[in-house]
Amino acid sequence: MTSDLEELLGVLELRRVDDDTFLGSHPSKNPMRTFGGQMMAQAFVAASRTLRHELPPSTLSVHFIAGGDPRQDLEFRVVRLRDERRFANRRVDVMQGDVLLASALVAHMAGGRGLEHGVPAPRVADPSTVPSIEDLLVGYEETVPLFVAALKPIEWRYTNDPAWVMRDKGDRLAHNRVWLTTKGAMPDDPVIHAAALVYASDTTVLDSIITTHGLSWGHDRIFAASMNHTVWFHRPVRFDEWVLYSTSSPVAAESRGLGTGHFFDRDGQILATVVQEGVVKYFPGSSG
Repeated sequence: MTSDLEELLGVLELRRVDDDTFLGSHPSKNPMRTFGGQMMAQAFVAASRTLRHELPPSTLSVHFIAGGDPRQDLEFRVVRLRDERRFANRRVDVMQGDVLLASALVAHMAGGRGLEHGVPAPRVADPSTVPSIEDLLVGYEETVPLFVAALKPIEWRYTNDPAWVMRDKGDRLAHNRVWLTTKGAMPDDPVIHAAALVYASDTTVLDSIITTHGLSWGHDRIFAASMNHTVWFHRPVRFDEWVLYSTSSPVAAESRGLGTGHFFDRDGQILATVVQEGVVKYFPGSSG
């Protein structure tokens, strides 16, 4: 029986059609539309597999245009914009047939040593002392059924109550902090570790938009859809080791909200920064 992590690693192993075209599959457990984190991670892998030189990633920026059908493969068309010894730029168009689902810009850069600083990591409980996502979903199977049924290749360990538990308690919180790691060993390939971070970066990042207002998925009638998503990679990551994903929402207006976040390693160093904009609509007086 294939584990959820093996399924994730399988979808990140793209099939190469030609030098600049790849096909990507879906896992066995899917939402109604292709999970944005999956699409971004596969686009990142496609761009990385076309590099002439071995360069670390610096930025991934994706604009979502249409929803993907999980019953069909995704096609990743790579455009080589720049290739130098220390710099590379790619555009990746994600297609299903003639429909453009998303367009990603991916930059790689070998910058070398330079000035270093970073905001301190928040003080949170150790991942070994906080419950797993499976524990936190017990009793909420009918409230958030999509979360219960979702593919779970990543171990989530909230250091605060997740939205659905917070809502039950009548609490609200302007941030969310979650320990993450893969549920098993990863291949010794920095591209796959960075891709796993990209995949996970699409989880919890919009949560603070609703928890700031004391709302929750499942309990309240909320519609959310990602519009664009950017990841800045600051340091190499091992995603089969614990990393902390600390997110908050600086603004929500005109039915759009911004989620921002940092990934930290166990030593408190910032590994990556994330910003996502999403359409978030709340329909008061209705419940899910």
